[in-house]
Amino acid sequence: MTGVRAMSWARWGSWIAGVAALLGAAGVALAAAAAHGGGHPSLPTAANFLILHGAGALALVALSRGADAPRAYVLSATLMVLGVMLFSGDLTARALIGDRLFPMAAPTGGALLIGAWLVGGVAGFVGAFYRRA
Repeated sequence: MTGVRAMSWARWGSWIAGVAALLGAAGVALAAAAAHGGGHPSLPTAANFLILHGAGALALVALSRGADAPRAYVLSATLMVLGVMLFSGDLTARALIGDRLFPMAAPTGGALLIGAWLVGGVAGFVGAFYRRA
């Protein structure tokens, strides 16, 4: 395929890190909106999830650099970004427009977040047990 290159895991990780940082910024903005009259009780939850999981995804990408299981860390960060977008996006949509993104968006996002943490944990254990000298 001329002109088309497969994206490396490191490059994909960089994209995910950029998106994760933007999600963290969105979380701070949402927290500010909630604190200044947003009113809906799910907004602080959505903001906290964005900030926490944005930082988590950044950490996973950082861990992938030079790790024994770099793909697993990048996969974990990818799942985390997708999961928090669905979960927090659904909570925010319900609060601001009175409707959900689509049926099962928040539970799907939550399941992706749980999976992301599990994949990250497995990557850590792989590194601990199979560490190169």
